[in-house]
Amino acid sequence: MNRRSLLLSGGAAVVAAGAYAGLNSLTGGHAPSLSQTLLPNAAHAQTGDGAVDTSRVMDLVLGDPDAEVTIIEFASYTCPHCANFHANVWPTLKAEYIDTGKVRFEYREVYFDAYGLWAALVARCGGEMRYFGISDMLYDEQSQWARGADGNAVADNLRRIGRRAGMSDDELNQCLTDRELATAMMQVYQEGMTEYGIQGTPSFVINGTTYSNMSMDEFRAILDPLLN
Repeated sequence: MNRRSLLLSGGAAVVAAGAYAGLNSLTGGHAPSLSQTLLPNAAHAQTGDGAVDTSRVMDLVLGDPDAEVTIIEFASYTCPHCANFHANVWPTLKAEYIDTGKVRFEYREVYFDAYGLWAALVARCGGEMRYFGISDMLYDEQSQWARGADGNAVADNLRRIGRRAGMSDDELNQCLTDRELATAMMQVYQEGMTEYGIQGTPSFVINGTTYSNMSMDEFRAILDPLLN
């Protein structure tokens, strides 16, 4: 999914609006209206000086926090290339470099569409301990949950994943209508895309250098010299 990062700044507001408007599908019509919230600069999500408060957006990190190499992945839950990476490259990368303490890994969510934002809210709803397990489910089952006939069908699919992770519908609906968190997530997403010049997903930032999608052999060719 190589999409230009036109979602930044004003473009991001359009995506946020579409994503939030669809929250009614997730909660049976009980989500707040577009006019009540939705845009990244909405007052309810701002601090006293007008900045968006991003303090609730938890970092999503695996591996040794003091590792000499850091990989930041930028990916979307609705991106087929991201699902392919997580099926075919991620297990080996995690086993060889992250679980062994060689690499600190950070995951950054990208919201190219409403369903990607909804999926991220469900993943975060489980808390830090369950996040990566839910993330695996979202990628493993992307072709099932993300291809619902409409927003209601996708919402039901996401609820099923959330319930399997131990959450109730009430908990999920509360997370999915958390306007302040979703606004803050959009802000963090925009900042990361700008800072690292992300043009498509999946992308990887390794010790400050940005790379596009890679095979496991390409990862080894970059990582091993840095570790040696």
